[in-house]
Amino acid sequence: MSITPITPITRELAERPEEVPAVFAERFNSGDPAALAEVYEDGAVLVPRPGTPVTGPELHAANHRLQQLGVPIEVRPRHVYRNGDLALLIVDWVIDGTGRDGRPVRVEGTATDVARRGPDGRWRYVIDNPFGPRPGEPAAEEPMP
Repeated sequence: MSITPITPITRELAERPEEVPAVFAERFNSGDPAALAEVYEDGAVLVPRPGTPVTGPELHAANHRLQQLGVPIEVRPRHVYRNGDLALLIVDWVIDGTGRDGRPVRVEGTATDVARRGPDGRWRYVIDNPFGPRPGEPAAEEPMP
């Protein structure tokens, strides 16, 4: 099935970690799953549901399901912390509108993501955790004093 682009792709992959969320949004909104897949490193991890990480074809299928709704995503980076070729991105996002089936759609979260600069100098997601930590989720380790 062909998907009509919501917006055309004009942006190259990110040259700075701060640009990764905008590149993701543009490629998501294009409706082109192959263009969106380029925003991820090979072997990247996506957490489409808390506690359920996926990689490879499952990662791309999860993103494609959201793209098929036909509702654009809006992103608002909150923080970007960079250390060499790695960056932690905290990004508020929302998919809000009317889906192709005429039903209202609203999905939102605050992502906790990791991006890495590749050998080509472009930044891509290594870990995409769109819902970040959920209130009440147990911590993996004891909190820092």
